[in-house]
Amino acid sequence: MCGILAVFGCVDNSQAKRSRIIELSRRLRHRGPDWSGLHCYDDCYLAHQRLAIIDPASGDQPLYNEDKTVVVTVNGEIYNHKELREKLTSHQFRTGSDCEVIAHLYEEYGEDFVHMLDGMFSFVLLDTRNKTFIAARDAIGITPLYMGWGLDGSVWFASEMKALSDDCERFVSFLPGHIYSSKEGSLRRWYNPPWYTEEVPSTPYDPLYLREAFEKAVTKRLMTDVPFGVLLSGGLDSSLVASVASRKMAELAAACQWGTQLHTFCVGLKGSPDLRAAREVADYLHTRHHEFHFTVQEGIDALEEVIYHIETYDVTTIRASTPMFLMSRKIKSLGVKMVLSGEGSDEIFGGYLYFHKAPNKEELHKETCRKIKALHLYDCLRANKSTSAWGLEARVPFLDKEFINVAMNIDPEWKMIRPDLGRIEKWILRNAFDDEKNPYLPKHILYRQKEQFSDGVGYSWIDGLKDHANNQVCIPVTRVIMMNCFFIL
Repeated sequence: MCGILAVFGCVDNSQAKRSRIIELSRRLRHRGPDWSGLHCYDDCYLAHQRLAIIDPASGDQPLYNEDKTVVVTVNGEIYNHKELREKLTSHQFRTGSDCEVIAHLYEEYGEDFVHMLDGMFSFVLLDTRNKTFIAARDAIGITPLYMGWGLDGSVWFASEMKALSDDCERFVSFLPGHIYSSKEGSLRRWYNPPWYTEEVPSTPYDPLYLREAFEKAVTKRLMTDVPFGVLLSGGLDSSLVASVASRKMAELAAACQWGTQLHTFCVGLKGSPDLRAAREVADYLHTRHHEFHFTVQEGIDALEEVIYHIETYDVTTIRASTPMFLMSRKIKSLGVKMVLSGEGSDEIFGGYLYFHKAPNKEELHKETCRKIKALHLYDCLRANKSTSAWGLEARVPFLDKEFINVAMNIDPEWKMIRPDLGRIEKWILRNAFDDEKNPYLPKHILYRQKEQFSDGVGYSWIDGLKDHANNQVCIPVTRVIMMNCFFIL
């Protein structure tokens, strides 16, 4: 992941303002420690902190069109950039960066090109020919983006709130699947899939079609010029990601440089359920497995830093982000810069245990739609910011646009939890990979019940957090109340 910052319409465009933009951009350097870039044009600034994944040698940002009249700063990955380049035969590319296609697509199609991008991205683009700009965020909100307004009327965009908080009068989360156009002065939704209306689909369940769609989603995310691996908890979702990735390793162009054995990573308290399950899956898949341990106290000591990076006080998100934050630091120390992760499956397939209470397929489908729409506030935020805190990029195959369309177009009757038919949560996904001739996973892993990430790393992690909160908040507050109770009387 990279860090982007863009400012338009500053009243002050002095050297002091340039220095201030550089200072604010540095707050995002953890996201992109490999290089820094800044483009200034009149009262407009586009800054970039780069994490080099594709074309590390020449892909520094901001990126440009041929005559540098179009400037773009991007956070993310465009998986279909090679196919898009083939459509842009009249354009001259300067780098091998996957993100350079954005500048040329804008030249070719104007503002109506975002739907052509297959990937995870947030970008801001300036057209210096008429001083207009656009900003856009990927379909689900895998990459973060915020929009702010300065007291001088300037418009700001940044990957994290910490780059906006001191200089903006107000700022908001930029909506996923939307584009902002300075010509219109407003947001509009570019992502309009069939499921977004929450209308109940009726397509029959085809397990092979679902399997193939997921395999394609994993394969396209193996696009890399740097070492990578898979976050493996031993649960269904991460195990399927690891299984498919391990089968594709020999076909990768990067295999000649980094080898054909997949690296997998797991974190937990000693003796935790995830560590045991992940080790079993890793042994089955013959991956090079890395197991990291942390203590409850180490997690508690990291809380303040975790909250600084993930920028939320949501209890569940903090609880799950802390082990991921600690693990990401260890992974980065091994020289790995990109990992695949299993977020999104529970939202798409109704994998949370409360889906047992779904009264009918209509209500189940509506709830899965609502959960997907809210992912940018919770699981996507956690996966992105807790890894990018250490300059590590997380990619999420389950949130592939095409895979979501396939999965959300299935008649939700097949997602209903039916004990009478032997269907547990996410049965349609488990069944799709239940291959007797060429097994993807051991049966008991394939049908392992869902664990919350923060539970799987060790149940005492939650208990430890409760005790810490009680000691730091509840007991002191109770003492103050008791000391002052005579005023109440």
